[in-house]
Amino acid sequence: MQREQISVFDMFKIGIGPSSSHTLGPWRAAQQFVQSLGQQGVLPMVQQVKILLYGSLAKTGHGHGTDIAILLGLSGDDPVTFEVDQVTPKIEQIKSSHQLIIGGILPLSFYAEDDLLFLFNESLPYHPNAVTFQAFLSTGKAISETYYSIGGGFVVKEGASGQSKAEVDLPFPIDTAADLLHWCIKTGLRISEVVAENELAWRSEQETRTGALNIFKALKECIYRGCHTTGQLPGGLNVARRAAKLNAKLIGNNKYSNYDEWVAAIRNTGDSFKNTLDWVSCFALAVNEENASFGRVVTAPTNGAAGVIPAVLQYYIAFCDGNTEQKIINFLFTASEIGSIFKKGATISAAMGGCQAEIGVSSAMAAAALTECMGGTQRQVLMAAEIAMEHHLGLTCDPIGGLVQVPCIERNTMGAIKAITASQLALQSNPEKAKVSLDAVVKTMWQTALDMNSKYKETSDGGLAISIPISLPEC
Repeated sequence: MQREQISVFDMFKIGIGPSSSHTLGPWRAAQQFVQSLGQQGVLPMVQQVKILLYGSLAKTGHGHGTDIAILLGLSGDDPVTFEVDQVTPKIEQIKSSHQLIIGGILPLSFYAEDDLLFLFNESLPYHPNAVTFQAFLSTGKAISETYYSIGGGFVVKEGASGQSKAEVDLPFPIDTAADLLHWCIKTGLRISEVVAENELAWRSEQETRTGALNIFKALKECIYRGCHTTGQLPGGLNVARRAAKLNAKLIGNNKYSNYDEWVAAIRNTGDSFKNTLDWVSCFALAVNEENASFGRVVTAPTNGAAGVIPAVLQYYIAFCDGNTEQKIINFLFTASEIGSIFKKGATISAAMGGCQAEIGVSSAMAAAALTECMGGTQRQVLMAAEIAMEHHLGLTCDPIGGLVQVPCIERNTMGAIKAITASQLALQSNPEKAKVSLDAVVKTMWQTALDMNSKYKETSDGGLAISIPISLPEC
């Protein structure tokens, strides 16, 4: 039976940091709840709302801004368009006025300490990231709906199908890497071309192209912004931003005033191994420092791992002659297909699978994309993805203070470097002699996720999260 049909724009979503599962997902869930109240015709009757956060959403919700995302979602704001510099002022206004305007139209009395509850010791069986919304009506009745944020900004309502959109007739249905390779061999198409054909089942070629370039626009704006913003990250760990200082050091006396001139300036700094390595790290740091600061990022495939794919893509653009629209689109298409295979066969949620499900998957996506764009065969592309994930297996998720900062930001630099290394290995190898297939590593990753202790799954109950003594301000 075919699993969920996943588009490029399911794997890549524009939103606000710091977490796709703890910020973007709950934000979308809140929006869906408001929409549900409207569809049921009871929105004008609502007199009070309560929000219950369970499991991982409760344990690391403050650090990931889950409460902030939910309040903005209930207010009718959208993560794609909401101005990031208005996040803090709006939340402060809601809390100080004790008023929440549901859907932007219905003002309700709201006291966060009583109406938004973190149930640290309670979990629901379907998924660790659960939130229940309760609306109390003037009729004396109440409506309760539970949503699960299952990773990468994907949301499932309890009792509903996990399918995020109406099914279409895909010319090349794909659940596994074997399926993908079958269609490539049968048609002679590259992986990005198979993806392009499937996307036509949802929209026109021009619409898909425009959408992909919008994704790239958000990616490059995030990298550029992160490379030119200094200061400390919010949350209480007092982590200093590093990307801007590193960028200034690497760029030297080269002058520029916009992204395109910056790319040209980067090329002028040389292509020695050390220089290139430093730039890749800089790109990844920039994105995830933006993510940790409630900046606008692209979920790729998650927010915690949002820096890997942009860093490798920026490497391809700056050092491998990849700065054309079609090459960039091909990169994104290939990456998205690999990500969808992991989502269907395993997970992209750190709350389910640890950090292997985020940094590991993003590294595999980036490795595959770079390999195709560098002229690799379809088998070499799949081999690159397998290599990248194989060396992330078992990676835990143990954010200090529940913040997507330590070790999360640096892990993106590691994931990007591993992706480039995996690509180079695959391009210099004969995939016919590979001992491990991509499908085997997907299966292994899922089994590892099932076996992994829950304290290493985005709960901040183990690992570095409890090994580093910290004192965060009370929320």
